[in-house]
Amino acid sequence: MAQRRRAPIARRRTRAYRLTRTAALAVSLVVGGVWWAQDDESAALSAAGPMDSEVAAAPAGDSRGAASPRPTAPPPRPLPPSPAVSLAIPHLGITAPVVDLGLDAQHHLTTPPLDNPKLVGWYRQGPSPGESGTAVAVGHRDTKTGAAVFAELRALRPGRLVEARRADGKVAVYTVDRVTTYDKAHFPDQEVYGPASRPELRLITCGGRFTPKTGYESNLVVFAHLTQVRLPTPAPAAPAAPAAPAAPAVTRPSGHSHQAAPRHRTAP
Repeated sequence: MAQRRRAPIARRRTRAYRLTRTAALAVSLVVGGVWWAQDDESAALSAAGPMDSEVAAAPAGDSRGAASPRPTAPPPRPLPPSPAVSLAIPHLGITAPVVDLGLDAQHHLTTPPLDNPKLVGWYRQGPSPGESGTAVAVGHRDTKTGAAVFAELRALRPGRLVEARRADGKVAVYTVDRVTTYDKAHFPDQEVYGPASRPELRLITCGGRFTPKTGYESNLVVFAHLTQVRLPTPAPAAPAAPAAPAAPAVTRPSGHSHQAAPRHRTAP
């Protein structure tokens, strides 16, 4: 996985903290970086892997399938907090459950479990899907058992969609702005994790060339911003019960006195 870079210390989610956490996150990352383990991928390949920099820099109109231009619409309003439960990238055929990522004893960002490489990790101390600020989601590119959830992330192009479903049923839809590969030795913390005035998302995995001794030399980063919010689909209404048949009319014989209807007994 990517070489571990230092993450910020978690704080209690007060309202003031939520308003400033993106800036605080950026400052902490610039000072120390965000660390995450790479030992799972150090033995995944025995030969050098493909370079990602040319793929990431390919123009939106390349032959590998850029997204069609979409009409400009007013940006959606940021959403209140609600945890991520799944993440989908339709163009890549990815639909993955999301697990929370926190910090270990050394204040390093943890990673999704290696025994389930199809999970995506969402940094829980950052914004949730659709919230203002820079949200961070990470996934393995591969593990010792083979390809993982973000194996094809480098194939994304500007204009493609990333969909993050929330616990409240809403779906935050992000549009990809760019896909870039950075050398780990010169990773731009401020550019990747810096504060944002609108809801933004970073998808991060390993990238660049692989060597058995040092692992991947780079990190692949997808930059995206919120462009749509899908509301929960209401459940279909239950079918109405059939109406009971009407009771037949009763004809009383003539010449007989009618008895009064019984009354309910009054409780003592």
